[in-house]
This record gives sequence, C-alpha cells and structure tokens, in this order.
Amino acid sequence: MKKILTEAAYVGAATVRTIWSQPRDDMFYFFPGESVWMNPFPGGNYEWLIEGASLLDVRAGFHFYATGITPAMAKKIIGKGSKYAYAYTDAQGNPFDGSKTYKVHLPPNVPAKDFWSFTLYDNQTRSMLQTDNRFPGIDNNKPGMIQNADGSYDVYFGPEAPKGQENNWLQTVPGKGWSTIFRLYGPLEPWFDKTWRPSEPELVK
Repeated sequence: MKKILTEAAYVGAATVRTIWSQPRDDMFYFFPGESVWMNPFPGGNYEWLIEGASLLDVRAGFHFYATGITPAMAKKIIGKGSKYAYAYTDAQGNPFDGSKTYKVHLPPNVPAKDFWSFTLYDNQTRSMLQTDNRFPGIDNNKPGMIQNADGSYDVYFGPEAPKGQENNWLQTVPGKGWSTIFRLYGPLEPWFDKTWRPSEPELVK
C-alpha cells in the first residue's frame, strides 16, 4: 500500500503540473489557438463552477500552483483589485528555458489604473524563482524603466540583461524552467473586452 500511494503521489503531481502548464482545454486560454497566455479562472468563477458542475482539473491546477483565493480575484471590477495572466511557454509553445532570453511587448495604454507587473516562478517549487535579486519581479513603478516613445514597454527575461535594457529585465537561471504571471492592478475595460493584450513571449536568443 505504501508503494501504491507513493506512486500515486508522483503521478498526481505530474498530472496536475501538466493540467496547469499545458492544458488541453481551450477554456484556459485567453485567445485559444493564437496565444499562450492563460487565465487562472476559466469560466470566470472563483469556485470553478459552471452551471453547478465543478471544474475539477481547473480547481486542482490552481491549488497546486497557488495557495489562496478570494471572490474578487475572479470578478470583473473596473479599476479595482487585480487581474492575472500566466504563461509557461514562448510563442512557439516551447517551455521557457532559463539559459535563453525572451521578450514581451506591452502595447501602449496598458489597462491598469494603478500599475502592472511580472513575477517569475520556479517550475519545480512553484515559489518565486531564486535569483540574484531579492524579488524576481518588475513593475512599471521601477525607477529607470524604459518606456518607448509610443507609450509601450518591452520587458526582457534571461540570464543576462540585453545591453541597455538592464531596467527592463528579469533574471532567469540557466538549468531551471520558469513561468511568469502578468498582473494588472486596477484593471480597466480594455483588459476585460480583450481589445488590449500583451504580445506573445518571443525568443530573442
């Protein structure tokens, strides 16, 4: 029985990692078939219910990845609270590699009344990625962050900062897989109606 339960724990962990990182169900994706950005609240319900039916895969995936939940995280509240999108792969569907460099372009007028941010997470521990920085995150309040002339931003992820982009860069760790959560604080209507979206994570080198 101990052997059976041990094996079941390994299989369960592998299953829920797959459900969360590369789900088969289109309801996870903000733009199915054309984007790798995913929604941690498919169906828009913090209880993961649709017409009384429990979305067991979604519930299992979320509580494997995160530790807390409130109704406000899933509700549409213009200009209040926060909204989330997460990604495990680049635009071609390849898992993020800590030894490579990627870029995400945020078009002008990011729909966040307060601020926006990216945070990096370790695929194995699901905790924040341990790097040379105390917190592996970046937001638009960071002093010295470069904003493009049209009001857009370019954010880089990689083991070393591209030249001239040190203030727009998050460090990754060679040999470690990672994922990222994009957060909007005080989300505005263009996020909800999907007229604004971040670019797909593009491999730079």
